[in-house]
Amino acid sequence: MDEETIFAPMTGVGRNAVTALRLSGPGTRQAVEALAGNCPPARRATLRSLRDGQGEVLDRAMLLWLPGPASYTGEDVAELHLHGGRAVLEGVAEALLALGLRLAEPGEFSRRAFLNGRMDLVQAEAVGDLVAAETAGQRRQALRQMAGDLGRVYQDWSDRLAGVLAHQEALIDFPDEALPPEIEAALMADIAALRAALDGHLSDRARGQKMRDGLVFVVQGAPNVGKSSLVNALAGRDVAIVSATPGTTRDVLEIPLVLGDAPVTLIDTAGLRETADPVEAEGVRRARARAGQADLIISLVSIGVPMIDEPVGDAVRMVVATKADLGSVPPDADLAVSVLTGAGMDILQDRLSAFAREATAAAGPPPMTRERHRALVQRARDHLAIAASEEESELRGEELRLALAALGGLTGKVGVEALLDRVFGDFCIGK
Repeated sequence: MDEETIFAPMTGVGRNAVTALRLSGPGTRQAVEALAGNCPPARRATLRSLRDGQGEVLDRAMLLWLPGPASYTGEDVAELHLHGGRAVLEGVAEALLALGLRLAEPGEFSRRAFLNGRMDLVQAEAVGDLVAAETAGQRRQALRQMAGDLGRVYQDWSDRLAGVLAHQEALIDFPDEALPPEIEAALMADIAALRAALDGHLSDRARGQKMRDGLVFVVQGAPNVGKSSLVNALAGRDVAIVSATPGTTRDVLEIPLVLGDAPVTLIDTAGLRETADPVEAEGVRRARARAGQADLIISLVSIGVPMIDEPVGDAVRMVVATKADLGSVPPDADLAVSVLTGAGMDILQDRLSAFAREATAAAGPPPMTRERHRALVQRARDHLAIAASEEESELRGEELRLALAALGGLTGKVGVEALLDRVFGDFCIGK
């Protein structure tokens, strides 16, 4: 049997009601016949007894036979829906190994689907995103990408650039012919239009990546301004120690939340002040470092405790007055809250959710979801910029070819073996 026929569980391994096992490769049919006696009708769930090489019954299982190329991987595929006990899975796995199959590597099923033309590379990445999705927003973004929306944008650019390159080759191949001057003018206009499209894609403020990887909200302020109390209130549980003693929070505390359908990491930090305590000083240093990576900085103020005017870089600052139940509110606050009474907390929650929705909103074309996409689009855009300024036809043509190669790397239409290892290596077994 072909050594490249693979199998792996598609579901969690343990004490389950059902564990699904997927097989794929040229030896799938022989494996099914060896286990079940014969191959059932295609795409029809059939109850069969599965036996090992000695004829011992391993399980009564639901069997699906999915001949290629109309399967997930494009190869012959079978699914065994077993009873979920570990002994059942181990017995069937041992029988498959004895038949010459091997356990699939992480992402190998999806990798085969890509190599067999069942999906492009962008869609394959979306499979991994959908498996890892923890919020409704992440699910919607991954499904949109799996449907091919983003891949079609990249393919359209590639098709348009291929047309531009064809016209450029004509100018190179027939330099002495009386080609109309309108050809080069149209070519340069097409290059400019493509550059504009790529520039628009690059200026999306990383919305897709923020939805996929999550936003970072950092709570910042002086000691005893109420940072940990606010974090506990937003988290809905006691995750940070609250004490009247200044400097209680020494390290960065990260709490995962979902706000506005987007994943958010809320970060409690040490109070910002000058201190001779080396441990507290390290906490302050870490607080400032984490703030430098934030999308939103929630700067806290209260009566008698002014806002710490720290630089925010590319982040947005929201000034929140705490302990509003004690009296007047500092005039520089955007809103006031009281963790003790709950006053203003609903408003704060709504504003944080609105910020998260706006920061990850995918209006217009599908957004880029990975730094790999951004790097390749930027590379293609840079080559187009050089091509637009190049007067020599041969040099301009070379820049256009390099731009086309960069776009091809997005969907996997160029040689990308090393790229595939990186993309599919993060998948789970069975996908």
